[in-house]
Amino acid sequence: MIKVGVIGLGMMGNTHLDVYAQRDDVEIVAVADIDPKRLAGKEKAGGNIKGQAQGGFDLSKVARYDEGKKLIADKNVDLVDVCLPTPLHLEFGKAVLAAGKHLLTEKPLARTAAQAKELAAAAARASTLAMPAMCMRFWPAWVWLKEAVADGRYGPVHAATFRRVAQHPGGPFYEDGDACGGALLDLHIHDTDFIQFCFGKPKAVTSVGYSSITNQIDHVLTHYAYDDIPLVAAEGGWAMAKGFGFQMQYCVNFANATATFDIGRGPAPIVQEPGKEAQTVPVSPAMGYTHEIDYFVRCIAQGHKPTTVTMSDGAQAVRIIEAEAQSIREGRSVAIV
Repeated sequence: MIKVGVIGLGMMGNTHLDVYAQRDDVEIVAVADIDPKRLAGKEKAGGNIKGQAQGGFDLSKVARYDEGKKLIADKNVDLVDVCLPTPLHLEFGKAVLAAGKHLLTEKPLARTAAQAKELAAAAARASTLAMPAMCMRFWPAWVWLKEAVADGRYGPVHAATFRRVAQHPGGPFYEDGDACGGALLDLHIHDTDFIQFCFGKPKAVTSVGYSSITNQIDHVLTHYAYDDIPLVAAEGGWAMAKGFGFQMQYCVNFANATATFDIGRGPAPIVQEPGKEAQTVPVSPAMGYTHEIDYFVRCIAQGHKPTTVTMSDGAQAVRIIEAEAQSIREGRSVAIV
């Protein structure tokens, strides 16, 4: 039985708790948060996708700490799930690894590419396992897309576009661009990472964007350059009008089919092949959080290092994001080295 402690009881912390609570091969033994109301279960953060942060787990049943380092020191904890604000990922991630515990850390891996590289290096030296929670690599409709690209069932990809836009989530952390990195780092990184997952590291990025809520980029559109794919692009932002909600979509045009996904339409992708009826692809209705935690728990139980997403992958995603920010600032394409 793997014993789990979760640090940070915001949207993602509660979402992860919901997932762990449904498993019979792990036991939640501790939680930590500096907010006494959250720690007491009197205040809960909401999500932007239906099914997030349901808050059904009874916090009174486990050890509760008012500081994350106290949880890390708890000898009863095997796996620490870090769901803290981005600037704290490096400090707490390294502390978890130094304590000889397994680490699942929320995205982005760190606030800067240099910090992300440092954390990935610490994980490589550790005797325990570590993984960044890049949930789109585990989202069923996106897993299907990755497989369709990899096995070439519809021929080569001619164009792939991704879109993730929302109204601003509000709150002090998300209003502080220096802390959250704006939508570019906090939201758009999902698509940047998934693009590198499907197609490898791009040769270069060309981005346009603007700031409107924070002092960082709140809305971005990026073209990712590849030798063998004419068009790969992603739009991301949280500057939409209040009431807009959240949209997550992709459209991938293969040589012999077009595949689309829209979370507002449901959990499944739709494939249109020439001269045929459009087909809805059967996939699991579960969100990526369920599958990513299932994967990491199995890695720990079997003693296998994660390969679906690695700490180095997480660090490279932050590096690409920083290149996108540089492209916006300088008005030019930026090579990814």
